[in-house]
Amino acid sequence: MRDIPAALAARLEEGATTLCHCWSLTRRDGLALGFTDHDRDLVIDGLTYAARTGLEAAEASAELGFAVGGGDVAGALSSAGIAPDDITAGLYDGASVETWLVDWSMPEARLLLDVATIGEIRRAGTAFVAELRGLMQQLDIEQGRLYRATCDAELGEPRCGIDLDDPRWRTGGTVIAMAGPSRLTVTLDGSFAEGWFAGGRLRWTSGANTGLDAGVRAQGRYGALDLWQPPAREVAPGDAFMLTAGCDKRFSTCREKFANSLNFQGFPHMPGNDFVIRPAPGSNTALDGGSLFR
Repeated sequence: MRDIPAALAARLEEGATTLCHCWSLTRRDGLALGFTDHDRDLVIDGLTYAARTGLEAAEASAELGFAVGGGDVAGALSSAGIAPDDITAGLYDGASVETWLVDWSMPEARLLLDVATIGEIRRAGTAFVAELRGLMQQLDIEQGRLYRATCDAELGEPRCGIDLDDPRWRTGGTVIAMAGPSRLTVTLDGSFAEGWFAGGRLRWTSGANTGLDAGVRAQGRYGALDLWQPPAREVAPGDAFMLTAGCDKRFSTCREKFANSLNFQGFPHMPGNDFVIRPAPGSNTALDGGSLFR
């Protein structure tokens, strides 16, 4: 049962209501934004809920028990509201969203309707639709360790034990030119083997993409870096970045590249799917489906 604040309940009992929806959105970088479907801006608890952003509730659902509820919000991409570059950069992935029912004539009279996180964002021209995932969605996330042959630790975390500040595992660099949508021609601050940073991370330290991360797909010869996705914003010659070495989670890589086999967090000797059909060592018996005793 939902408790409605006395001030809002009193307004609802009047002959005419003055209600609107407000959304407060907190991005991963801590920036808080407010939006409303009212025709003028509202200020609540120091946060301005901007009107004329085109944001509106497109669909909503509520579920009983542990089923995942959610909904959609739709809006227009604009520099005053949600910018397309910020969506491409992933700043809204996993952002927290609170949905409020507000009396616009007395904004302090309001009711929290839902708390959700942003899931998939679909774009079409100058518009977008953002999926809202309810709190029960957190129960669908895998927790704990996994029993698998590859390592389940992230490179540099305490269980891994690798110090990513060590110059062997990271280096700075500068962009010389863009050789394609996702390919950079760069110069690095040191000499590294081909593929040393494949599977690693690139963090921009200057330019329009400062503070954003990108996954490195491949590191070729002659200063070529291939990213998994094109940079969110324009890259210019001279933009600086920091590269972190990549790890493919295999035991051989942990042992030979990082000399860190004692901290390997996988189970490299677990049997694979072919274990049950593999002949026993030293056996010359043909496994043709026939009897093994004739």
